[in-house]
Amino acid sequence: MKILTLVRQVPDAEARVKISGGQVDLEGATLVMDGMDEYGVEEALRLREGGAAVEEIIALATGPKRVEDTLRTALAMGVDRAIHVETDQALDPIALSRVVAQVAQAEGVSLILVGGQEADWDSQALGAATAERLGWPQLTWTNELALEGDTLTGRHDVDDGNESFRASLPAVVTTQQGLNEPRYPTLPNIMKAKKKELRKDTLDAYGAAPTVRVVGSDIQTRARLNKMIDGKDPQAAAAELLDLLRNEAKVIA
Repeated sequence: MKILTLVRQVPDAEARVKISGGQVDLEGATLVMDGMDEYGVEEALRLREGGAAVEEIIALATGPKRVEDTLRTALAMGVDRAIHVETDQALDPIALSRVVAQVAQAEGVSLILVGGQEADWDSQALGAATAERLGWPQLTWTNELALEGDTLTGRHDVDDGNESFRASLPAVVTTQQGLNEPRYPTLPNIMKAKKKELRKDTLDAYGAAPTVRVVGSDIQTRARLNKMIDGKDPQAAAAELLDLLRNEAKVIA
């Protein structure tokens, strides 16, 4: 079987971004692999290392030329080869799902791993849209995964806690923090990654186009209240803190 894992390049959590011409300007920002996708890459590797009959692990990314760096990171972690659909167009989850589904079909993939909620678009739609296009089952917010033959088992989060699941391949799985601890690429593997296949495709080959048009962007900031609370009376301090959080910061109801 083959596993396809999607990776996206996003600003580092500590990076400072700016707005230029109504769009997010990433010039000079530190860009990294999305954390949710990193869990997917790691889980694909662990499934193979755990004895599953995984023939090949493929990383897929869309975006401008700089996305190569993120794909090289996936290759250095242990992915076998990569596919880069190079485009300067920003694809929304629905448009990207068209690319992911077509690559999965063309490559004969049985399992797709995607981040549950990518940092750049803050959406959970990609896994569901891809599963819908392929007619495959989808397992979301997975925090435990095992593969025996053509059967996936594990646990995932639901509204009231978590539940166990069992599903037959092919399937789409969305990943999250807690599923595993991603490895750091070693220097030998970084050197090996330079010799691994990184195929270039054009977006036109997949007939995908953005379905959402961004008309503007802004960066929301919230000033600190800088309120000091007298802690001599713990009960009074707790009541005052609760009042500030509810009525001034408005972060609780």
